[in-house]
Parts: sequence; structure tokens; C-alpha cells
Amino acid sequence: MSDREPIPAGQANEGASSGVGAAAGLTPGSAASAATGSVDAARGGEVPAPAQEIAAGYAFTGPALDLGALVWDGRCLPGAQIRIPLGMLNRHGLVAGATGTGKTKTLQLVAEQLSAQGVPVFLADIKGDISGVSAPGEPNARVTQRASEVGQEWRATGFPCEFYALGGIGPGIPLRATVTSFGPVLLAKCLQLNQTQEQSLGLIFHYADQKGLELFDLKDLRAVVTFLTSDEGRPELKAIGGLSTATAGVILRSLTAFEQQGMSDFFGEPEFDSGELLRTAPDGRGLVSVLELPAVQDKPHLFSTFLMWLLADLFHDLPEVGDVEKPKLVFFFDEAHLLFNGASKAFLEAVTQTVRLIRSKGVGVFFVTQTPKDVPSDVLAQLGNRVQHALRAFTPDDQKALRTTVKTFPRSPYDLEELLTSLGTGEAVVTVLSENGAPTPVAATRLRAPESLMGPVDAGALDTAVKGSELYARYADAVDRESAYEKLTAREVETRAAPAEKTAKAADEPSLVEQVVGSGVFKSLARSVGTQLGREISRSLFGTRRR
Repeated sequence: MSDREPIPAGQANEGASSGVGAAAGLTPGSAASAATGSVDAARGGEVPAPAQEIAAGYAFTGPALDLGALVWDGRCLPGAQIRIPLGMLNRHGLVAGATGTGKTKTLQLVAEQLSAQGVPVFLADIKGDISGVSAPGEPNARVTQRASEVGQEWRATGFPCEFYALGGIGPGIPLRATVTSFGPVLLAKCLQLNQTQEQSLGLIFHYADQKGLELFDLKDLRAVVTFLTSDEGRPELKAIGGLSTATAGVILRSLTAFEQQGMSDFFGEPEFDSGELLRTAPDGRGLVSVLELPAVQDKPHLFSTFLMWLLADLFHDLPEVGDVEKPKLVFFFDEAHLLFNGASKAFLEAVTQTVRLIRSKGVGVFFVTQTPKDVPSDVLAQLGNRVQHALRAFTPDDQKALRTTVKTFPRSPYDLEELLTSLGTGEAVVTVLSENGAPTPVAATRLRAPESLMGPVDAGALDTAVKGSELYARYADAVDRESAYEKLTAREVETRAAPAEKTAKAADEPSLVEQVVGSGVFKSLARSVGTQLGREISRSLFGTRRR
């Protein structure tokens, strides 16, 4: 069954499993009883001691998200609810599993409950099937059976959403960034440059900053690189650190190919303010920001890197808050393996540092991918919460990945290697951080059914939601201000006109100082002197720029 269909009510396999979960309908007072007597009451029989110990590990006293019910020895125990403490969601997490195991529905389930608790959420909709979070779900036999199995009081509910699209390609409020703000490290990842070329691109950004050449869109960057490879610009090329003409040529060719693939729409103004993601609805629920990506599925490096820009931008702008009762934002990074494929060492170090430090700014990050090995070990070490759906082991490489995954879990009474290959759709092995920051026992969990629509809303409803947003007028139309392209074009025109002017005005030629001060280029540079220094000082982990 695909991720688009409602979660089925499949039974857990014998030899049960482990997982992370959230309790449905349990109050803080009743949660403690779920660990002991209520488990017996739920099934009308004796519950093994290990299952009671697991349930006790999820009996939190504070606010928590309800994931589902514990599965033990082939039985689903609705009195033993698996939960995630709300205050631990900024300790980051991983949602993993093979295709079709229910990862998307897990994201939807968690996003709904975060929104209900007043926490904004960001989701990347790769396949186009998450837009349904904005509409009430449709009751059916499978949903009813699943709710009954896990002890869920299911109610069809839609949640407040904003829909975005990269550069306006596809349905959504156009989401853009300037090249200057994006920075050289992230752009090098998009252009698939090697380490030397990435460093050279950094020098080009440094040159543009020094000269007051604003890089708003790709034609601005191409104009700067073209100038530096021209006869007039080569001396300046040497002055900025020995950047070779050949490397500059490679960057220019990569940039031209990038534009020819239709990437120009993503870079420019008005630049999206990542603070928009932190808003709540008038009723106090957190806004679910959905980035619609089906129209750019063939550009995986771009959208994965663009997501990293959003996260880096939040990191730059948010103040330190330390540990909070609930996160300011939870950011789901879908198809995370695309972010790390072919990444440079500098890029990986910057990702690791951003993930490590953004926790103290109240932001939780969940990486969503097929296996934990898709995420570098230094990043994986920062992730405190884990929802692991089923894995496949059809090949020797699959079997090796399975054994590696098992080793990343805490000790448990389960045969995880067998369990992870036998979980049904909508079931997972879970372990999270408890309220005191300690890992909870590994728990096999049958997950709840989302209460919103498990599938996309129709195109008309989506278009109405987009154009009815207060943000649409702010970001819909692109703006093209004077920047590096216009300034270098004007400089070229002045250079070509200089010989004729020199002949005509030979008798009344001003001094060299007067020529320099009176030139359009000098005036342009003078206007931007203050902002040059600001850009130079504020470039950070990815070479991105503070606002």
C-alpha cells in the first residue's frame, strides 16, 4: 500500500517489535496508570513484565504528543500509550523506513498534534500528498479499526496551513532567496562544485561584497564571473587570492547550465522572510507551512539545499532561548539523503554545527529518509528522537544496512533485526527522550491514524488557499532592482565610450581624481560602502548573510 492511502489495520508479527509512540487520550494523571494495571485491563489478561516496563517509560507527566499504542507479542495494547514529550521535540529526531511503510503519515500525525499544541510546523511535500493536512479526514472502515486498536478518539479535523512553492513553480506562494543571502557554500552544493571550485566561489562572493556588487539573482553572479574572466577583470581576479581563470570558467559554465535548467526563478527578490514560518493561527493553533515540491522533483539538489538555507536563515535570526516548554518551530527535512549526497566536508561541518546549535533557539529538526546510514554519523548523534518504520533486506547491502541500524538502538528485549523486517504499514520501532532527557525503552508501536485528509486536496481548493493568504500579495511578483548586472553593464558601456569622450574632450580633460569621483561606478560603490562591511562581517556558517 502506498503512503497516499489510509493507514491499514495490519497486525504486528509474532516476535513483536520496538518503537516510539505517543499516547492518545491520556491525561498526565492517567498516563502513570497506563504502565501497570490499565495495561492488563486493556487486554483482560496478564501482561509480561517487559511490556509493563516499556509502558512505564512513556508515562510522562507533562504535555506530550500521542503516537500510538504499544505492540507486544503480536498484541496491540491500547492502555499502553507511546508518547513524545512536547519539550523534547527541539532535541531533533529521525523518521526512517523503506518506501511505502508510512513515513509520510507519521509526519502528518506529528504535524497535526504540534499544530494543536500551538507549535508551528514546516513540511516539505515531495510527492504532493501532504496538502490534505488542511482538510478534515474522511472516515472509513480502516480508520475506524485503527482508532479502535490503538485507543484513539478519532475526529475528522483540518489544520491551518500556508502553501509555498520554490520560485512560484507549482501551486504556492513563491519562495525566493537572493544569491547573496544564499551564500557560496550552499550555492556550490546546488552547482555540484568540487572543494576547490567551492573555495573559488567563496572568493568571488568576497570580491562582490568588497566592490558593492549586490548579487540578487543568478544573472548578477554570472555578470561578476564573466567580468572576472574578461581582459579587464583578470588583474582583479589575481588580486582576490589567486583564483585561476580555468576554475572561474568552470564556475561560469556550471552557472550557465544551472540557469538553462530553469533555476533562475528560485533566486531573486522579494526574498522570503523565514520568520513567516513561526506564526500561529488566530485560534492559537500553530500554522503548518507546506512547501509544495512535486513540480521540481527533477531538481533534488536544489530543493534539499534550499531547505538547508531556510534552516540556516532561522539559525541566524532567532535569539537564544535555551530549553523551552514547547518548540518555536519543528522543521521536517524530507528526503534527507539528497542533502548529503556529494556534499563537501565544509558543507557537512556547517550542517552539523547548525543542527547542534539551533536546538537552543527553540527549533526542532526531524530528518526523514530511508535508513539512518543516509545521515552522517555526526548529524545522527544530535538526534534524540527516533521513529523507525520497516526496512527491507533483499540484498547483501540491505542486510548490512539493517544490522547497522539495529546497532544504533538502545538495548531492548526484542530481536530488532527480525522485527524491523516484519513491521506492517503504520507500525514503527520508537525510542525518544524522556522529560529528564534520558532515552526511553525501545517500543514497538502501532501508530494512530491522522485526523486530517490522508491525500492531496483538489487543485481548486489549493489555489484558493494560496491566493487567499495575506502573504500572497507580498511575495507573488518578482522584483528586479539595480544590482551587479546593471552596475557592470553600465561600467562596460562607460569603458567603451571612454576613447571617444577622451578625443572630444582632450582640451578640457578633468584631473584623474575628478574622473574617478565623477564616474557612475564610483558613485555606486560609495552608496554601498556601509552595506559592504555589514555583509562581510555577518557572513556565517554557510557563507549566508544575516538580514
